[in-house]
Amino acid sequence: MLLDHKHLIVRATTNKFPKDTTELEEWLKALVGKIGMKLAKGIKHNPSVYYCDMIGNAGLTGFAIIETSHIAIHIWNEVIPYLVQFDIYSCSDFNLNTVFEHFECFDPVTISYQHIDRNKGMIQLLKEDLIIQCEPCWKVCGCREEEQIENNVGC
Repeated sequence: MLLDHKHLIVRATTNKFPKDTTELEEWLKALVGKIGMKLAKGIKHNPSVYYCDMIGNAGLTGFAIIETSHIAIHIWNEVIPYLVQFDIYSCSDFNLNTVFEHFECFDPVTISYQHIDRNKGMIQLLKEDLIIQCEPCWKVCGCREEEQIENNVGC
């Protein structure tokens, strides 16, 4: 079997921030399933999410080790819109649209990304800056609209 080395690197700004580490952990688990990947087995905390409260660097960091490599996300909550840095590296193909649809919970303002083919070097497949108009969170992930409004959070 020939492996397919692809790397998606994303910088986004969003209007919503996960309310806690559990919410980001669930977001990562759902993304892994949506893109047809599996979490690596035998790892105690996978995905793993941490909240850093250091002034100037406050925010959430999450990391999922998948069977074919990794998914990482960092969301800083001291600036509005919130700053998101995200990447997926995989030895299996995945659908970019599925990944971007999964970001809709965070109510993205902008998304810039590069999709790199690393099979024989570093060939840039796509690079684009997007402004995304999204469905409300509750339509995307199934949480109750009143919960979203009441808590002023995404899914």
